Amino acid sequence: MFTGIIEELGKVKSVSHGSSSIKLSICCHRVLENTKIGDSIGVNGICLTVTELGKDWFAADVMPETLRKTSLSKLENSSMVNLERALRLSDRLGGHIVSGHIDGTGTIISIRKEDNAIWYSIGANDSILRYIVMKGSVAIDGTSLTVAYVDDSNFKVSIIPHTSQVTIIGSKKVGDVVNIECDVLGKYIEKLISGNAQEKVGKSEGISMEFLAENGFA
Repeated sequence: MFTGIIEELGKVKSVSHGSSSIKLSICCHRVLENTKIGDSIGVNGICLTVTELGKDWFAADVMPETLRKTSLSKLENSSMVNLERALRLSDRLGGHIVSGHIDGTGTIISIRKEDNAIWYSIGANDSILRYIVMKGSVAIDGTSLTVAYVDDSNFKVSIIPHTSQVTIIGSKKVGDVVNIECDVLGKYIEKLISGNAQEKVGKSEGISMEFLAENGFA
């Protein structure tokens, strides 16, 4: 588990390609403190296992399924990445609960500056947008952000200068692909409600307004 509060920007040292997988080596410093082989580090929001350690770098293997579902395949030598070590029970939860398991990707469709803030509009498909809630939390490339707008084709976040400076979002351009992890609580609630509905009707019908009203949600 992670919090979505980025600890450090790392730089890709090397990308070794297999037939349909890659091995990433990343230069960094802070996230190596007390880190050992087998530990988890969030790389652009993706939970990866440390398989090798050097004085100022670590390596992780990326399986084909991860490459298919994330933007890691676009990384090159010297690419900058967001890094976060796994959450400790004694840590402050400054962001929100982030699993490091990406739901999918989105595309930046516009960037607009407003005084000291920068607005990012991110296009995504229905499987992502169904879990995006106004004023709720979303992790973009592993960074915990608050949703400031959402409709049926995109959502928007507004970031402060500090976030732009200490994460990779400040270097993003229109057309760039980002990793998205929706708030896990919404997915669990949907699963539990859907399961309860299916037990009652004996078949899969999903959630309807009638079901919500019957169970006191509408």
